Amino acid sequence: MSLFGRGRGGPARVTARKAAARTDSARAAGNSGASVLLDVREADEWQAGHAPGAVHLPLTALAAGARLPAAAQARPVVVICRSGRRSRRAVELLRARGVEAVDVIGGMQEWAGAGLPVVDAQGGNGTVA
Repeated sequence: MSLFGRGRGGPARVTARKAAARTDSARAAGNSGASVLLDVREADEWQAGHAPGAVHLPLTALAAGARLPAAAQARPVVVICRSGRRSRRAVELLRARGVEAVDVIGGMQEWAGAGLPVVDAQGGNGTVA
C-alpha cells in the first residue's frame, strides 16, 4: 500500500505539517523506509533557508536527468519548492522514473507559515527566499 494516496486521478499533495510528520517523525522512530523531503529550489534559495533534514536537488538538474541524492534513492519522496509549482513538475518527472512522490501544498512558504523550522546553509535560522 502506498504512503501517498491519490485524489481526483492526479498525484497526491500533502500539507506542510503532514510532510513534516511523514519525514521527521518516521525517521525519528527509526523507520529506514521513511519518506525523504526533497527540496527542488535553486542553490541560492536552498542556502537561504530549507527544512532541516531535507536533501537538495534543483529542478533544473532533475529535469536534465540528474540522479536523486543517495539519501532519496529507493525511498518515497516528498517534494518541496518555494510555493508548490516546481514541486508539482518534479513529482511528474519522478513518477515517470518510477519514484513514489508527492508535493507539498504551498511549498516552503507554507512550511514556514506553519511554524515549522527553517535553517540556512550554516545551520542557523533561515529564511524562505
